[in-house]
Amino acid sequence: MSTETLHFENPREVRDISGERHGMRERIGEALEVKLTARDLWLKIEGEDEAVRRAIRFFDGVRHVREEGVSISRQGLDYALSAFCSGREDVFARLSKIRVDVSPRMPSIFPRTLGQQVYLEQIYRSAVTFSIGPAGTGKTYLAMAVAVSELLQGNVNRIILTRPAIEAGETLGFLPGDLQEKVDPYLRPLYDALYDMLSADEVERYRSKGVIEVAPLAYMRGRTLNHAFTILDEAQNTTMEQMFMFLTRLGFDSRCVVTGDATQTDLPPNKPSGLLEARRLLAHLDRIGFCDLTEEDVVRHPIVQEIIRAYRKRNAEQETES
Repeated sequence: MSTETLHFENPREVRDISGERHGMRERIGEALEVKLTARDLWLKIEGEDEAVRRAIRFFDGVRHVREEGVSISRQGLDYALSAFCSGREDVFARLSKIRVDVSPRMPSIFPRTLGQQVYLEQIYRSAVTFSIGPAGTGKTYLAMAVAVSELLQGNVNRIILTRPAIEAGETLGFLPGDLQEKVDPYLRPLYDALYDMLSADEVERYRSKGVIEVAPLAYMRGRTLNHAFTILDEAQNTTMEQMFMFLTRLGFDSRCVVTGDATQTDLPPNKPSGLLEARRLLAHLDRIGFCDLTEEDVVRHPIVQEIIRAYRKRNAEQETES
């Protein structure tokens, strides 16, 4: 048996690295087979010699990622712990080096939270990745960055971006214009992300050649998407039938990312979300990855995190009452 003590500069660092901030200290101790005791500026590790040495390597890895400026979410920490305990002790080295190069003329894109780093790693190693989380967590933006990077590197021949055209309490029918003009407002967030990564001329040139396609989900029926990077955004608004239709479009040498926020479904009350049904049916498949992002991965104005927590509390209270 041995005891080692790690010292830190401030109490917040101790809470982050030990998992105490996310209520994970006991889980981490059990997984690493050590006893953990934390105080304001130190963390004591007790256990068998090898277990203590291994725990020190884990906490050093968490500390390194944090010093790189990465925010540590519960989901990201849980993922890193599981990977570490399953023999992938290089998890922190890999995560801290992830970046997406989208264009020589544009700055590289880096994940800003550990949850986002996990998400990017999941995209790179899975044929289909589902990302579920609240607004502002970078679900669509990071998927778009990987899609553009893969296109420019020649790993795919085209990018296909799609969304279900579901009204959020409004009606499409009275909007002026043809069908494309009616659905363009739904696709605007996808264009916004594109213009962050490519110049306007590049976007228009790729669109005119069919290299980048932005279209409503209904346009995907009957197609086979080979050599493509496909992103389905706002997937919480797909029905089970639409989700099945979309996932079965995947062709050879293709990759797919599905993003959605399970708390913002605009489907009728009697229509289950295809996103949640896909999670239930497909979570056990090896080449399909699921990544949960939380309010701790929000990279918008800090008030957005507080808004999400307030609404989540309200929803929990309503479920309790019912």
